Amino acid sequence: MNTRKRKYTTTILATALLFSLGGCVKDELHDTPHPDTGKVTVTVDWSDRGEGVDIPAEWTVTMGGYTGTETGATHSPDYLFNPGSYTLAVYNPADDIMVSGTTAAVVQEAGNGAYISNTPGWLLTSVQEVAIEADTDYSLTAVMRQQVRQLTLMIEPTGDAAERIESIVGTLSGAAGTLDFATGTYGTPSEVELHFTKITDGDDAGKWTATVRLLGIAGNLQRLTATLTYTDGNPQPTALESDLTTALDGFNDGKTAPLTLGGTIAETPGEAGFTGEITDWETVDGGGVDAEM
Repeated sequence: MNTRKRKYTTTILATALLFSLGGCVKDELHDTPHPDTGKVTVTVDWSDRGEGVDIPAEWTVTMGGYTGTETGATHSPDYLFNPGSYTLAVYNPADDIMVSGTTAAVVQEAGNGAYISNTPGWLLTSVQEVAIEADTDYSLTAVMRQQVRQLTLMIEPTGDAAERIESIVGTLSGAAGTLDFATGTYGTPSEVELHFTKITDGDDAGKWTATVRLLGIAGNLQRLTATLTYTDGNPQPTALESDLTTALDGFNDGKTAPLTLGGTIAETPGEAGFTGEITDWETVDGGGVDAEM
């Protein structure tokens, strides 16, 4: 073999070896098939739920420009994220609640725009900040927090006309219409309707009770306003008003536990009628969550 041919052959072998070594170095530098982006897998933890609140059948994940839905316990999208900082928000669809970004809003009551729904579904949410780096896989856990709480008001009428009460209907003001579940900010103070029913047996027979579900309370005042009507219109309908602001202080915490408040109308009216008020509300044992209400 002449010198020129030998040099040419040596050059080809050296070049091939260089490319081969370069390829090995490149493979060793990358840990994933996506060297320039990050990938996430999200698993939900539903353990922080009240008694009777079922695990939702579906849940939604939003992160940056990505939105996906899932019916299993883990969501692993094919979507890849560029390096940077993101807010991961997870929530489930809930009846009568609309979610935009990290803000949940209770819809207006069907056929009556003066009130918001008093029986929204059980909304659970999770928010966390995530820093994404290139060439990295992330396994994230979304610990879901219950955002709707059950409230029961139990009224005990006393006096001569107590047994003649035919109905009690009213409203509660200062119910939260919106919640930013990323910041825990409650807003849009609204009214919900209260429809009381009479308890006919047991230790609480003769009392009247109304149960609602609330996203929370908002504003500086929560007030019960109700009208009592009587059999045969005797006496004439009377008004009941009561400030529940103090009794509902802290309602937005511990939402997995239903809250029952009991109060007594000191005296129901005689023929002349009256405007009643309950001033001493007390927390009472109201039993478990009624998820079918």
